[in-house]
Amino acid sequence: MPLVLHVDSDRWRDHLRSTWNPDIVPVAKGNGYGFGNHRLFAEARAFGARTIAVGTYFEVPATDSHSSGREDVVVLSPWRPFLEVPQSKNVIHTVSRLADLVSIPAGSRVLIEVMTSMRRHGIGARELRHTMLLNALDRIRFEGWSLHFPMGAGGTSANLREAQQLAKAALDVRKGTLWVSHVPAQKLADIGPDVKLRMGTGLWLGDRGALSVRATVLDVHSVRRGERVGYRQRRVSGDGHILIVSGGTAHGVGLEAPTAAASVRQRAIAMAKGSLDAAGMALSPFTIEGKQRWFAEPPHMQASMLFLPSSVAPPAVGDEVDLDVRYTTTTFDKVSMD
Repeated sequence: MPLVLHVDSDRWRDHLRSTWNPDIVPVAKGNGYGFGNHRLFAEARAFGARTIAVGTYFEVPATDSHSSGREDVVVLSPWRPFLEVPQSKNVIHTVSRLADLVSIPAGSRVLIEVMTSMRRHGIGARELRHTMLLNALDRIRFEGWSLHFPMGAGGTSANLREAQQLAKAALDVRKGTLWVSHVPAQKLADIGPDVKLRMGTGLWLGDRGALSVRATVLDVHSVRRGERVGYRQRRVSGDGHILIVSGGTAHGVGLEAPTAAASVRQRAIAMAKGSLDAAGMALSPFTIEGKQRWFAEPPHMQASMLFLPSSVAPPAVGDEVDLDVRYTTTTFDKVSMD
């Protein structure tokens, strides 16, 4: 009775094949965009990727069980001298500080990250001719320059302009491959002659129509207005049914990140939602009869309690209901390649 990610495998793989080209580096990190990293590694190899990118050193595939041992693995999180890192000639490190360029072992395969308007990691453009960097280029195996751009408000045109400016500054120091994120694939040639695009969401989740999530109905109980339910013994607001469905906090259901609201409308929606939450009312991601249903109380670890009014016929135990979740923050019990 699981929480299942259903994948129209033919449609999904059609999208992968139509999106990927040799200039794209597939990214597999975190929860593997809902699919799991091991599955994404296998899919990337199947369509010919010779380089993959992961988020951290803990995500580097083990060569004895999940890797063919032939592909290169770029680690996006920056190398630090206190980290334990895999001793593999296939691993390409990202270095984002001058001091770390001095500390990283000689001969290491290195991408040097340049600071962008993201302001997350990187060596500033004004430091690209620093003596420490110039000396390091002769003791490492230089694999190119890394540029990671923001999403959203700046837009792709702003990212492209910034990429062109930083690419020129970096390539004037040392020619090499440019490894970029969040730039349109069709614009890579406008940045430089040798550009690789790291792609995760646009690749694996680019065709949402190929994906659907369904939860199993575990129990159905009729209730009368005013009766108490759940751990917190809240009173129900009317006659109806309590549905117990698979999917809880252990799966990521009902967990939220800080809002990214930017427009006035988005902020108003966030404020209204916050007011409902403060009143103990929260819409669930579960949909029944075409409508999102209310949580009866906050989700449990592996299941959720929903309130269904008496005007709606309840599904039967064993039926499945749809839900809308963030794939990057949800752990599914099963991925079904339909």
